[in-house]
Amino acid sequence: MSDPLPNLGPPPVVQFRNVVLRFGGFTALNDVSFTIEDAPDKGEIISVVGPSGCGKSTLLNLIAGFLKPTSGDVLVRGKPIEGPGRERGMIFQQYSSFPHLTVLDNVLFGLRINAREMGLSPGQQREKAMALIGHVGLDGHEKKYPHQLSGGQQQRVAIARSLAIEPRILLMDEPFSALDEPTRLEMQELLVTLWHRIHPTILCITHSITEAVYLGERVWIFTNAPGQIGYDIRDGIPPSLGIKPLEAQERPEFKEAVRAVTEAFRRVTTKAK
Repeated sequence: MSDPLPNLGPPPVVQFRNVVLRFGGFTALNDVSFTIEDAPDKGEIISVVGPSGCGKSTLLNLIAGFLKPTSGDVLVRGKPIEGPGRERGMIFQQYSSFPHLTVLDNVLFGLRINAREMGLSPGQQREKAMALIGHVGLDGHEKKYPHQLSGGQQQRVAIARSLAIEPRILLMDEPFSALDEPTRLEMQELLVTLWHRIHPTILCITHSITEAVYLGERVWIFTNAPGQIGYDIRDGIPPSLGIKPLEAQERPEFKEAVRAVTEAFRRVTTKAK
């Protein structure tokens, strides 16, 4: 009798193997390789920072299935990405709610499209949508249209709509950069709270190192184009669940993490000059 095969565990949530992406003669990403392991009932938030034009958004677009690599492999749960899919949600910098739909109908949109796959009746769809509206702090706003909401509220709708279809991966491209500072801080705290409640794997691009340290368990620093991951910082990033951003920023361990990430960022940009 042959020995049983070892239990290798689930495949990585996302894996890049020697990925190159060119737009004509311009190389946006060059030989990018990384692995994001599956963390059942936990997930992971990875903050992504780097110089403008270094390929951060290109990275997310490859995972979302909007782009295909020039060479190399992009895998989700061990399978090549063929295009957009329900397991991957995307939230953009620009407010992306459907203007002709109410908050409730925006959140219901994906649930209705995927109702058969998710096995949800119309009543269950509505129940799930209303629960998510409550999770993102929009109780009482479900009948409003996007133009009746503030920028922060519109991003809450986008987050609820993306989470409604239960993506394993949530991709966020500078989602809070257009918000005023108090609202931005509220959204940072909301995102950390939702991550611990729902457990997706989140990749969040930001130009703020302070925001990157608050949101992420792990911070990637991209080099100048052609983009590569110059640093993958895990050690020394303090947890932020249950701590308001301004309170976190005053803690010595947070300040030290910001200092370390800032110094690494400077090293990346200095090498390119």
